[in-house]
Amino acid sequence: MRTRKKRKLKAEINVVPYIDVMLVLLIIFMVTAPLLNLGVDIKLPQSTAKAVQIDKEPILISVDKDGKFYLTLGGSPREEISPEDLIKKVAAVVRQDPQVPVLLGGDERALYGQVYQILPGLKDSGVTKLLLMSQPGNGQQADAKK
Repeated sequence: MRTRKKRKLKAEINVVPYIDVMLVLLIIFMVTAPLLNLGVDIKLPQSTAKAVQIDKEPILISVDKDGKFYLTLGGSPREEISPEDLIKKVAAVVRQDPQVPVLLGGDERALYGQVYQILPGLKDSGVTKLLLMSQPGNGQQADAKK
């Protein structure tokens, strides 16, 4: 009779499929990274006002120089939004927490009317604490006003 030879089990991990997946993901991220909108260029006006201490996570509303509105809720990324949808989303958050602060930052190059168009809707949605954002001034503007 013939005797059968037993094969010894190999305890190796085949990493080739993992490397293939990693390379595909690397290519996907390299292609999509430049397409992401990482921020909005907003040049806030200068001010000599003192900074306000905020206890809760605020709602951030931004208006860029072209009059486009952007909304940032909590830790979520900034998203471009229409004024009507912005008011609806802010109203929903304010209904849950009426004391949440709302920060409005308008680019100094934006038209005042574009920034102002959102204010009546915010008031009607129940916002009780609306703060306007600005950059700290360098002290020269305060001297010019005296």
